[in-house]
Amino acid sequence: MTINPKTQVKFNQSGKTAFFQTLKSRIDKHFVEAGHSKHANAAMVFKTFSMFFIYLAPFVALLFLQPFWPLALLLWIIMGIGLAGIGMSVMHDANHGAYSSSKTINKIVGHTLNMVGGSVSNWKIQHNILHHTYTNITHLDEDIADKGVLRFSPHTPPRKGLRFQYLYACAFYAIMTLYWLVAKDFVQFVKYRKSGMNQGYGSQNPGLVLLKIIGDKLLYYAVFIGIPLYFQMPVWILVTGFLLMHFTAGIILTLVFQIAHSVEETVHPLPDEHGNIDNAWAIHQMETTMNFATKNRFLTWYLGGLNFQVEHHLFPSICHIHYPAIAPIVKQTAQEFGIPYLEKKTFAEGIASHFRLLQKLGKLPDASEAIA
Repeated sequence: MTINPKTQVKFNQSGKTAFFQTLKSRIDKHFVEAGHSKHANAAMVFKTFSMFFIYLAPFVALLFLQPFWPLALLLWIIMGIGLAGIGMSVMHDANHGAYSSSKTINKIVGHTLNMVGGSVSNWKIQHNILHHTYTNITHLDEDIADKGVLRFSPHTPPRKGLRFQYLYACAFYAIMTLYWLVAKDFVQFVKYRKSGMNQGYGSQNPGLVLLKIIGDKLLYYAVFIGIPLYFQMPVWILVTGFLLMHFTAGIILTLVFQIAHSVEETVHPLPDEHGNIDNAWAIHQMETTMNFATKNRFLTWYLGGLNFQVEHHLFPSICHIHYPAIAPIVKQTAQEFGIPYLEKKTFAEGIASHFRLLQKLGKLPDASEAIA
């Protein structure tokens, strides 16, 4: 299904009313009174270097120390943890314009996405435009698009053979970054060209954009495959370790994003025949997004505040380092206006809810009736 949501889907702007205006005013007041910027602070800069250290220090050790294979594979796994950390805690903020007030700094830091094998231009379309605007809307939010043997939307036809998707889903989650590295950017480039969604490329020649994507991929391969071969790393350790790194990152990244939206508690609204969503955008975000484990300081640090997904969806241009401070304001305001504030106390509760949803969506024939 080819849709350009910019021209075909609209939210009920009359529903803007007091909630988001009140909330935004309170958030602005918080930063003024605290005397803090909405962008990165010293703690965020320290985290940035920490994530790069987790990702690159094991790589340097692999090249120069050539450790025995069990330690070598462990170092590759640690690199996967660092890779996911850069994706969640560094490039994510920068590509939302939240890392710095400087567009140049955001652009530079945002291109750390290339270090994990992705393309900035495609990511901004999929994530910033489609996911953040049309969260959980079938055929628009690619994060809930059915993927072969996985069904994520209650509004797509139930299919045979998905009964056990909740058992095998993680095997496919593990290859997410590998698919991204090898094929996803090229598939998206073609798709966004056909739908007109890549007008954000501006005056750039599409051919040059494609060449840049190819160049980024080749550079990634040269660094993380070519350099180890140059240092005569055993091929079996390189291949096994490279796969372990991506499996680790894929599992982490996919689960974190899935339990923020693809859970039992969130809704999956559809536009009417005129392309209208019967809700204001901010309230739509509240009903399609869930927080988890917000009291867990380590997870909050490592996940880049993505456990504060409600705050992130409402204020993506605010650096995640500030989410714990503004979360009580968001929650209180939502309660005052009778708007749901979805949250799970622990990471495990979020995971359980996600897999229960997968189990329901995998059943025939009433999966679409089981979920609102």
